[in-house]
This record gives sequence, C-alpha cells and structure tokens, in this order.
Amino acid sequence: MITCEDFQNIPSLASGIGYREPWAKVLLETGNGIDFLEITADHFIDSPKWKIDQLKELRQRFTLIPHGLDLSLGSAEGVDEKYLEKLISIIEMVDPPYWSEHLAFTKAGGLELGHLAPLPFSNEAVDVVAKNVQKVRELISLPLILENITYGINMPGHEMSEAKFIRESLNASDCGWLLDVTNLHVNSVNHSFDVSEFLEEAPTERVVQLHYVGFSSNKRGYLIDDHGSPVNDEIWQLMDKVLAICPAKGTILERDSKFPLFSEIIDEAERARSIGKKYMRWD
Repeated sequence: MITCEDFQNIPSLASGIGYREPWAKVLLETGNGIDFLEITADHFIDSPKWKIDQLKELRQRFTLIPHGLDLSLGSAEGVDEKYLEKLISIIEMVDPPYWSEHLAFTKAGGLELGHLAPLPFSNEAVDVVAKNVQKVRELISLPLILENITYGINMPGHEMSEAKFIRESLNASDCGWLLDVTNLHVNSVNHSFDVSEFLEEAPTERVVQLHYVGFSSNKRGYLIDDHGSPVNDEIWQLMDKVLAICPAKGTILERDSKFPLFSEIIDEAERARSIGKKYMRWD
C-alpha cells in the first residue's frame, strides 16, 4: 500500500518544465534555471536509438519524472498490457522517485479516442480507477500521482462533485495528486464553481506536484487550456493560493506550442520557484 507518508518522503524537486524537443540543445548544454524535467513517456515509446540516447543524457543532468498519456486508467475494460510493458521500460530507464498519469480514459469499447476524456463522477468510476491502478502497481511499485483534466461537458452519471471524486479516487487507489492549476482554473470558469470551495473539499494533503501554463479564450469567453500562452495573472494568483496549503514537491511548466525565447521560460520557472520558497515547500 502507498500512503500519504510515502509521498511526503519524496524529495523536493522545486521548479521544472515539461521537456520538449526545441529545448534539447539548451538543456543539455546548460540547464541553468531548471531544477528537474517531466518527460512525456509516450514520446519515447518505440523511439529510435538517437532519441533514447538523448533521454539517457538528460537523465545524467536532471531528475526525470515520466508522465503518461494513454494508460487509460478510467477504462472499464482494463489497461492495455502491451502499452503498459512499453511504459514500464521508459520508467525503469529514467529511475524516477514517482511517475504520473491522468484521472481520465482514452480508450472505450476497443476504440482509441485520441484525447483525454473525463470520467463520470461516480462510485463505479472510482472502483474502475482503483482496480486498474492495482493492476499497474503489481508491475510498477513506484508512487503514482494522477492529474485532474479539463472537460468540455459534464459526463452523465455524476453522483458527487469533481473535488469529492478526486478525493475518493485517490484514496481508493492510494495515489498522489498531480494538481494542474491551469486545469482547475479553466474548469472553475467554464463550469461556474468556486475554487476555494473546491480546494476545501479536495485532497490537498495528497498533492505531490503541480502543472501550470497559460490559457486563452474564445469569443464566447470559454477558456481553453492550449499550452501555448504565457502564464496568466489568474494562474499565478492561484499558484500562490495552492502552494500556501498544498505540500507540493515541485512545479512543472507545460508549454507545447508558440515557444518563446528560453529566457522567458526560465523567468516563469523562477517565479514558480519563488512562490514555493515563500511557503517553504523547498529551499
């Protein structure tokens, strides 16, 4: 069994970024201003030798945290064992203190959805997640943390709030929480709920890591987590609120498009680091 104490024993990592190929050269040459990296495990599955060699070189310079995309822990039919084997090989290669996935599903009825889909906030979905995590844990003993996702529609079959669903799912599966601050803000605006009330009900004691990035909006005012914008003031304010109450070990800036100068990335990482220091989350 993985307990909250196991997550508390994870070393503090401070301020990192999600690794992206355009930043390979600067990270491998200096890496100054970045404390650790999160790698998208799927980007290295079935990769050519040069890319695996690059991963090994990154591992020599940084602590790497594998982040999975397609394990589909919310799928009622269970996890894809062939995919799981490939995921295990990446996790073993980088030897992380923990790893992460999403509280979501990407497969249903034998079909690939092509995106992260939200689960109904139900007791049945909690049981499915717990069962699938237990299956995975038989092969990967490292602590696992699960991320809250954005969702465009409310799935039918809700029996509880999202915050309670996260609490029940993490408790039942003995997982930590990868709290995506941007996703939380985006959902709170798009679905009209109060962030403070959400955090009071959510399992903030299980937070291990944060994600953050900027967001954009469409003409109707609907917020979009596009991973391609500078960090908004609203996100910095929420980061401060979250780090004041959550025992996070580190923060990861996720930027996937419209890449700015790397100096701008360093500035955002430093701001996140400073907020964590203010609340003594790391030295």
